[in-house]
Amino acid sequence: MVAKFELTDNSVVVIIGTGAGGGTLANELAQKGVKVVALEAGGRYLPQDYVNDEWESFGQLAWLDKRTTSGDWRVARDFSGLPSWIVKAVGGSTTHWAGASLRFQDHEWKALTTYGRVDGANLLDWPIDGAEMAPWYDLAEEKMGVTLTGGRPGLPGNNNYKVLEKGALELGYKEVSTGRMAIQSTDDGPRMACQQTGFCFQGCKWGAKWSTAYTEIPEGEATGNLEVRERAHVARILHDDDGKVTGVVYFDADGNEQTQLARIVCVAGNTIESPRLLLNSATEMFPDGLANSSGQVGRNYMRHVTGSVYGVFDKPVKMWRGTTMAGIVQDEARHDPSRGFVAGYELETLALGLPFMAAFLDPGGWGREFTTALDSYENMAGMWIVGEDMPQETNRITVNRDQPDQFGLPSPNVHFSDHPNDIAMRNHAYKQGMDIYKAVGATRVFPTPPYPSTHNLGTNRMSENPRDGVVNKWGQTHDIPNLFVSDGSQFTTGAAENPTLTIVALAIRQADHIASEMAAGNL
Repeated sequence: MVAKFELTDNSVVVIIGTGAGGGTLANELAQKGVKVVALEAGGRYLPQDYVNDEWESFGQLAWLDKRTTSGDWRVARDFSGLPSWIVKAVGGSTTHWAGASLRFQDHEWKALTTYGRVDGANLLDWPIDGAEMAPWYDLAEEKMGVTLTGGRPGLPGNNNYKVLEKGALELGYKEVSTGRMAIQSTDDGPRMACQQTGFCFQGCKWGAKWSTAYTEIPEGEATGNLEVRERAHVARILHDDDGKVTGVVYFDADGNEQTQLARIVCVAGNTIESPRLLLNSATEMFPDGLANSSGQVGRNYMRHVTGSVYGVFDKPVKMWRGTTMAGIVQDEARHDPSRGFVAGYELETLALGLPFMAAFLDPGGWGREFTTALDSYENMAGMWIVGEDMPQETNRITVNRDQPDQFGLPSPNVHFSDHPNDIAMRNHAYKQGMDIYKAVGATRVFPTPPYPSTHNLGTNRMSENPRDGVVNKWGQTHDIPNLFVSDGSQFTTGAAENPTLTIVALAIRQADHIASEMAAGNL
């Protein structure tokens, strides 16, 4: 039986958001007997509801609430109202994600120590490391069914991968594979095997890809300890005279304000919404917003160094057939300052359908070069760059009181400007990506600018010292012991890897900590 808790029940843990962090945390706590109310701003969609059409799916799933942008990044010019491409639904962006599940490299936990001081960058070492995270990564990979780990075979290589692999090997790259993907690759697992349909970004209609929408959430609900309230948009977090949080105020599906009391509140609304909520929860006791004694809430916004490269060949590739991102070159993920930048990047296969290619190949562009490129769509191969960008204090989420959202709440402004290290890395990756395609006979190559962000990180970062960040090594805010951050906003630095696996591993670890602290009476 699905649980139903009273608004006045102050013994529950309230989790805001049901994506990789919040959805995993909700299930893990529910499995341990903890009562959980999960508040999700979006609706609930399951595989039978997903649509294999890019624009229709985008309208169904995307977070389209009011946002503004600033900074010199091209996204602010081309997609000023859509700085990020994330999902507003139960399951969050685990619905939209491609499935790439990579562990951080050991050195990436200690960016300041490894890279040294970088002008203009606000680098900091994580208060945890690879050895501490290894057992939690093991649990996350098992939970998600990650390929090429735990004896699970990799996915088959589609044409897009075969072009990438051949070109990469021609250049001397060695770390080339279909990758570690949270997608079922065999017929004997807990989910249906991947059917190679190719609409990974639109929600997996087969349920082969791991998503909290149809794994963690229903498993948690089956315990009787988890209630998920969809279309519940949290407006602010409440606290008592001692500064401890006591509950949240949210708008329900009918637009009415409701107050849910809580023993603990965990914020997992993504890297833009989570700091916005803390800032919008300012009171006389916390005039700069909750958990913000350091002034770091909203700062150090990272979105990974991204960009794409497409190659056109004299024969059909039909890159859209098969898994969207099951292909990776990892050789450039190392730290090698001789390349002209610190940190590293991955190259991963990417195939967009024609509607999104028209939107993203050259935003706002038109003319013969653009139209002939689309004419060559069937003969294209594509890849995406994922690199570690530098945290900067000036890259930040603030609240825009002049632009309220549909609930009258100050909306978030996303400010981002590239660091010189980001630009040098992107240019290096563009060259290598183009060289991969040229090595196998590409007749044209297209380096394309970054799309709206999908890897949104930082803004409530983890730190050893309270003055340097927002949360401690458990995701517990330095200022308020019963307030936690449970999503990618707690990332101290971004590493070169897709972040979902690390968010899940941190959520499993956080659940263990919260449950034990509750049992001990410390929370």
